[in-house]
Amino acid sequence: MSIKIVTDSTCDLPEEVIQKLGITVIPLYINLFDKGYLDGVEITRQDFYTNLPNYEVHPTTSLPGITSFTLAYQTLASRGATEILSIHISKSLSSTIDVAYAAASEIETIPVTVRDSHQLSLGTGFQVELAARMANEGRSMEEILAALDELMPRTFVAAGLQTLEYLRRSGRMNAFVAGIGSLLQLKPILTMKHGQPASEQVRTTTRAEERLIQILEGFHPLERFALVHTHATKEAKAFLEKVAHLIPKGEMYSMDITPVIGVHIGPGAVGYAVVSKNPIA
Repeated sequence: MSIKIVTDSTCDLPEEVIQKLGITVIPLYINLFDKGYLDGVEITRQDFYTNLPNYEVHPTTSLPGITSFTLAYQTLASRGATEILSIHISKSLSSTIDVAYAAASEIETIPVTVRDSHQLSLGTGFQVELAARMANEGRSMEEILAALDELMPRTFVAAGLQTLEYLRRSGRMNAFVAGIGSLLQLKPILTMKHGQPASEQVRTTTRAEERLIQILEGFHPLERFALVHTHATKEAKAFLEKVAHLIPKGEMYSMDITPVIGVHIGPGAVGYAVVSKNPIA
């Protein structure tokens, strides 16, 4: 039995983890003007975030075609995989999983299980990593899915944004609301749990940081913690110092969020992905 794990480029796992665990990543696209770039392959995160405020036309994102998935599944099958588990960004945020389902239905050589992570960024990444580690240990698909069912309701992602402007530009929120937010200098906090995105708005960056810490305290004790940010290493490091007493010891990821998500939230966002030891209400 050889189970292989497939995901998409929004999972934000470190490249060394992806390589070590043999995870197959299917990139989404960043569209700049009239050209599409493979996320994480043809455009670097540093270049994207550095140039994002100055693009004359706001970038857009697009899905990989069904061929990207079928080719990945067929390649893994030809290399000895007996089953595939394909884990992707929440359907509430992207139709990526619909393409994965369509591709899986075309594969006749081995079973392909497609799973909605109900998360984004490292909220998805934590699930992908667990699945890959268990697969490498020789665990069954049933065991892996049961472990993911247990992990998913304990996973939460939150980030404080510098501005509502990029949500407005990307069309992900009502322009009128974005205008009010800009006028009042409100700072949005975006959250993701149980497959449902939500938001709060506070008036200052300081208050946004305080609120992120307050939310984090509510999930204590933690099993996993990771920093996520959009090209804001300095700010992320400063935030980490303020929450160090709340996070578990051991390896901790600090990741620049994929441009596929960053195009909507803009540079300077800082937040976290966590796994609580208890289910999250």
